[in-house]
Amino acid sequence: MADEEQKYWVGFDLGGTKMMAEVFDEEFKILARERKKTKAHEGAEAGLERIAALIHEALDEADVGLDRLAGIGCGVPGPLDIDKGVLLDLPNLGWQDVRLKKALEDEFACPVAVANDVDAGTYGEYRYGAGKGARSVLGVFPGTGIGGGFVYDGKILRGKRHSCLEIGHCQVVSDGALCGCGRRGCLETVASRLAVSAAAAAAAHRGDAPHLLESTGMDISSIKSGALADAIAAGDTVIEQIVRDAARWLGIGIANAVNLLAPDIVVLGGGLVEAMPLLFLEAAGDAAHSRVMPSFETMFEVRVAELGDDATALGAAAWACDSIKKTD
Repeated sequence: MADEEQKYWVGFDLGGTKMMAEVFDEEFKILARERKKTKAHEGAEAGLERIAALIHEALDEADVGLDRLAGIGCGVPGPLDIDKGVLLDLPNLGWQDVRLKKALEDEFACPVAVANDVDAGTYGEYRYGAGKGARSVLGVFPGTGIGGGFVYDGKILRGKRHSCLEIGHCQVVSDGALCGCGRRGCLETVASRLAVSAAAAAAAHRGDAPHLLESTGMDISSIKSGALADAIAAGDTVIEQIVRDAARWLGIGIANAVNLLAPDIVVLGGGLVEAMPLLFLEAAGDAAHSRVMPSFETMFEVRVAELGDDATALGAAAWACDSIKKTD
């Protein structure tokens, strides 16, 4: 039963394949969680209706009435106008110029803050996870792509309108492979799960990864983080080397960011890291520490994210709370 004397917050995570709404009390303890799969190209209007319905379901589960709702924080992928809360382009869902902030404020009659999903996840780790107590936190989340976020002294680093810290699109290989962004040699081309899966599929095709070939085959879309970890555990040493090489490249990208931003903590998250935390902590951490300026070597620590799937929703809700209180 919700406490009628306090206010409550909702954190919403709009991912590529799922959406999740969580309800928190004023101490940001979770009271309810609801999730659904997203529907590719269902249309923005129908999508907004499903988002609102999911938030209502989470509030009902937590027994929180709309009159006790202090605000909603949303973590969303893709380019967005942060202040206006407009989703500019979500290719996976086929949405463009969607006014998420206005739609939710009209529906729930409360303030709404919209942030990039990786920024929100990094903020969640900064407040309640692996970065708790630090002054500045760099979040790096390798998955299908590689997302980055940076929190400095309680503020998310951002541009005038948009999110920033696109660490996945920093060039690490001169004239390297073509990236999805249209440039060459980006970190994503050598360290994302897509890059790892492609190299693993090639190894399976050559006969160098028999366990992966037997369990998953050579379909890149089927070679996910868990399959890679299972193949390594089963003895596919080539797959382990492929993943270590990717983690080393990730560490090189992290070193470049550390030289620019000097974070106290670097938090590694995402599916690849969750499946193989010790491997990434060792390989990426060693590469990062060995490539920063010598004076920075002992100034930062690399840690594995602690909040898992809750990071974005929790971070979005906490960011909404802090942002709204600052404007009151």
